[in-house]
Amino acid sequence: MKKLNIKEIFNSEVINHISSAESFLKYNFEDFSQFIKILIKALKKGNKLILFGNGGSASDAQHIATELVVKYKKKRKSVPAISLATDTSALTAIGNDFSFNDIFSRQLESIGKPGDIAIGITTSGTSRNIINALELAKKSKIISVILTKEKIPNKNKLNKICDFVIGVPAKETSRVQELHILFGHLICAVIDEIF
Repeated sequence: MKKLNIKEIFNSEVINHISSAESFLKYNFEDFSQFIKILIKALKKGNKLILFGNGGSASDAQHIATELVVKYKKKRKSVPAISLATDTSALTAIGNDFSFNDIFSRQLESIGKPGDIAIGITTSGTSRNIINALELAKKSKIISVILTKEKIPNKNKLNKICDFVIGVPAKETSRVQELHILFGHLICAVIDEIF
């Protein structure tokens, strides 16, 4: 049996994280800048941010929504944001009565209004329930955003249904998730200065 080298694991994980964050810093500012301007304009008009994802991405959606509603670093005006991944009754009823592929689109149909912003978070970029919700968002004049990884097989399709396709420069799911939460915290940091 191989001897466990905790120092090696620690160093490798931190170095990989730093490398991914440096790539994010280098390549994602334009996407972030364009998106944040649209988000600020929508929020100032009284629209809301609607987030959703599966598994760890569901947790990220909930985390980001909570930081916006409650606070990030500063006490400020509450910003309207909600995660569609938190209502277990709605999720299970929709999954049972319709399909798991509709768990977000059905909720979005109910609460989304033109001018709102919907962010689907998916490390693969291929989650059917995320894509269904973003297709509905586009049809409903809700600004549609997918937060995913940089290299995805269906990017052309996503470009047609999303106003923003934000792909973070990482391959491993863990690194993609770390950059997604960084993206969310960047949103919160800007919102802290505006509201």
